[in-house]
Order: sequence, then structure tokens, then C-alpha cells
Amino acid sequence: MRHLLSINDLTVQQAREILTTAYELDRVSDGQIKKLPTLRGRTIVNLFFEDSTRTRISFESAAKRLSADVINFSAKGSSVSKGESLKDTAQTLQAMGADGVIIRHHASGAAQRLADSGWISASVINAGDGTHEHPTQALLDSYTIARNFERENYDLSGLTVGIVGDILHSRVARSNVLLLRKLGASVILIAPPTLIPVGAESWGATVSYSFDDAIGNLDVVMTLRIQHERMSNFFFPSLQEYSRGYGLDDARLSRMKGSAVIMHPGPMNRGVEISSSAADSHQSLVLRQVTNGVFVRMAVLYHLLGGPQSATQSEMGI
Repeated sequence: MRHLLSINDLTVQQAREILTTAYELDRVSDGQIKKLPTLRGRTIVNLFFEDSTRTRISFESAAKRLSADVINFSAKGSSVSKGESLKDTAQTLQAMGADGVIIRHHASGAAQRLADSGWISASVINAGDGTHEHPTQALLDSYTIARNFERENYDLSGLTVGIVGDILHSRVARSNVLLLRKLGASVILIAPPTLIPVGAESWGATVSYSFDDAIGNLDVVMTLRIQHERMSNFFFPSLQEYSRGYGLDDARLSRMKGSAVIMHPGPMNRGVEISSSAADSHQSLVLRQVTNGVFVRMAVLYHLLGGPQSATQSEMGI
């Protein structure tokens, strides 16, 4: 595996190997070892053409914990804002000797374009491209679910995950459906009809337009924010109307299974897709997702840049 552009790049076995490596890194972090020498001498570039806090910092932390050198590149204030093309930017990074490029871009397919172009020899990791995919978010979400429900070998069979909200514009939803289905989970996409993509049923998920009908059957409730920045039309009458039908409010929280958990990729809009009571409840795994994101991204960097596909503690320098 040279790049990670889509969940479709991963076989089930490869996904499980990444998650197993993440567990080893998670376990070791509880001890005295906080930094590993695995990627010493490697240079990782965070190439972000869109604003980000969690994903960029998570990748930066992951790379530094593996002893890599990290360069953070933001489109704002750079040559990109002066009209420099993706090609010229990539060739500049190539000249600087980048070993890995983590790209977030507003255009779907930008990560694939960079990987296939021949402009750069570095491994490319897709950190979100338009409305297409966000594979490391899906990996950390599946890792979080598997650890919470104590699923060995990351087999999620028998679990039902409800993804609620702006499915149409969500790269997180697409990647999650692909990976959750690979690992055996059942997925229900829950949203108003205007926010369900045409052909969503072909993803292998069930579609529901009623959150209230589905909520009692869900083991995981994954809420998504409304992505106004990607909308050019009106998809619902108002935020208040949307929240009444599809927000995880206190009433819906009380109707969830006692064993069910709440997830959100962030950033959260409290009072819209999720109430503060739900976000801060004992059933919420939102902060655990953030923590797990570092270990999963460390594992991805290891598998792409650090060694063979099957990781062991000795190979990682643990």
C-alpha cells in the first residue's frame, strides 16, 4: 500500500492490520514511552487547502510521535492564494524531499490527482477531498466502535450504526459506510430526502427518513453537522425545523438503548444536530474519537512509510 485515498484502497485484512497497529500504539502510550523512532528522518507535509483544526493537529501529533519532521502548509497566506497551481505546489514539495503528503482539498478527487500525477513521489494520504471521502476518519470511527464494544479482530457484525444528518455533502458518511460494511456492521442513513444522495442505497446501507423510527434500534448514533459551506441551495426550511426532525435532543437521548453510544466527527453545532446533554453524556464517545484519531493516524503513517504491512512492536521500535 503506497497511498490511502479511499476506503476502497483497503482490503478487510489491511484495514484490520491498521486498526491492530493502532491498538498497539494506544496500549504503549499508557506507559512511559511517548515517542517512537519509527519515522526518524522522514518529512511529512500537511497540505491543507481547507480550514481544519482536529484533522491537521491529529496528523501533526501522529507524525511527531513517530519522530517525523512535520511541515504545515496552509493555502491561506501561501503562494496558492496568489494563483499557484496544485502541480506547482506539489513539485515544490517534491524538491523539498517530502516523504508523505497529507492533503485536504475542497475538490473531490484532488488527492487521487496528486497521487496519480507523477508530480511527486511521496505517499499521499487523503484527509478529506470535497464531498468524496475522508478515510482516516472512518478508520478512527471503526476503531472507536470496536474498542467500545470489545470486538476482537475488529469484527462489527451484529452492530447497527445510524449516520444522521447531511449525508449528501458528507465525505465522512461515505467513508464510514464503506468501512463499516467491510467490517460487518449494518448502516442506516437517516436524513431528510433532500440530504440523501441519489443512489445511496447502492452503498450497501439502508435509508430512513425518520430518526424517531430508527433510534431505538441503533447501537451507534453518529450525528453529522450541516455543511452550509458546500450548499448552494436550500435543503430544508430552517435550522430549527431540521433540529426538530433530526437533532439528537434530550428526548431522543432518553429513547436510545442503554448500551448505545454517540459519535460525532466534529466540529459540533450544539443545539442543531446534537444537544449539549447528548454531547456530554456518559454515552458520548466524541472525545475518545479525538484521542483515537492520533493512534489510528500513527498506524496509517507507519504502514505507508515505516515498514512492512504487518507491524510488530519490535519493528515499530516499541
